[in-house]
Amino acid sequence: MAGSRNDRASGGGKVLLILLLAYIFNFIDRQIIGVLAVPIKAELGLTDKQLGLMGGIAFALFYSGLAIPIAWLADRKSRVNIIAVSVALWSAFTAACGFAQNFWQLFLARMGVGIGEAGGVAPSYALISDYYPRERRARALALFSLGIPIGSALGVFFGGWLASHLDWRSAFMIVGLAGLPAALAVKLFIREPVRGGHDSADGSAGEPAPPFLTVVGALASRPAFWLLAFGAASGSILGYGLIFWLPSFFSRSFGLSLTEVGWYYGSIVLVGGGAGTFLGGWFADRTGPGDPGSYARIPAICFLIAAPCFAAGLFVPSHAVAWVFFTIGQMLALAWLGPIIAAVQHIVAPNMRATASASFLFINNLIGIGFGIYFLGFMSDSMKAAHGEDSLRYSILYGLVFYLLSAALYFAAARRLRRDWYQG
Repeated sequence: MAGSRNDRASGGGKVLLILLLAYIFNFIDRQIIGVLAVPIKAELGLTDKQLGLMGGIAFALFYSGLAIPIAWLADRKSRVNIIAVSVALWSAFTAACGFAQNFWQLFLARMGVGIGEAGGVAPSYALISDYYPRERRARALALFSLGIPIGSALGVFFGGWLASHLDWRSAFMIVGLAGLPAALAVKLFIREPVRGGHDSADGSAGEPAPPFLTVVGALASRPAFWLLAFGAASGSILGYGLIFWLPSFFSRSFGLSLTEVGWYYGSIVLVGGGAGTFLGGWFADRTGPGDPGSYARIPAICFLIAAPCFAAGLFVPSHAVAWVFFTIGQMLALAWLGPIIAAVQHIVAPNMRATASASFLFINNLIGIGFGIYFLGFMSDSMKAAHGEDSLRYSILYGLVFYLLSAALYFAAARRLRRDWYQG
């Protein structure tokens, strides 16, 4: 057993790097539509409400709905194969978005992206957790989660640049096809580890996954899981909403060109999001082993500070000062990733992790992506009579209440985590 653990420790860095690469393409393909919404809206004659449906519900329905059965399969079969197929599938459907001629064709193509991405994240969480011991797990999952700010930033960077120099259709095709080599790398260079090899001291590593209803029962008996899931969903309502709508806000209210939006917002996501994702995981690993509640307390505090930072960024007259506020807000808003994802891994037995993660992601993404993007678009359309071109600014401002709700749910989860911790 010691030898196998050493093998996992030495191979964990390579595995993490490959999975990070795949996750970067996951978020490039997922978020590129935010910056491309400007030319798409102009060419196809869409409303903000339609953009919200296409960017949110079209993706979230299949992404969230299929994640649980795929994760159930991943707890029993090769997670490596499932991830590789998923990367190839979402990349192909992203390229297909470039051929859309109307709203419904693009809506269906985005559904296809959601189908592909449904099998990528939860199995990756479980795989990483089997390569890293508990005391290093939050950092490892935080490093994997750097795919969110890096991929989102690259999607904004390259999406804006490609749309300006070519067109939005070419942007979809190029970034979609670029993800296919990542699928091949997952298949060729990652080995399937023993499930729970870093967790079980009683010889139970590699035990077969229990029936789905057993996992449901385990989660139902742990209030901390539901507080974490709905806390993440509340934060993601605004988090996904911002990453979709801020490029349009910068274009409308700041008067930035598509290329300028790419550099301006891309740098906010990359610098702020990257720092917050890593530091959140680092703090969690420093405090979590002795105080499980800190896994939820850290993001709660961060969201309380993030809300006024974003509010200030929306209204300050200087673009440079606004960049500082938005970057600090982005840093704080993504600090939850490492701590909360690690906490979900620790609530259940190792052979339930993929299914538990998918259940968490189902709640987080169905509400966050499906409702958040649509909500901000709906609010923007509804307030046009009162605020004109500034309607999106006020839609985002009112949406900041979801960060405060998330903080409240995380504080409640912090009080339950020690009792709900899996003691395997």
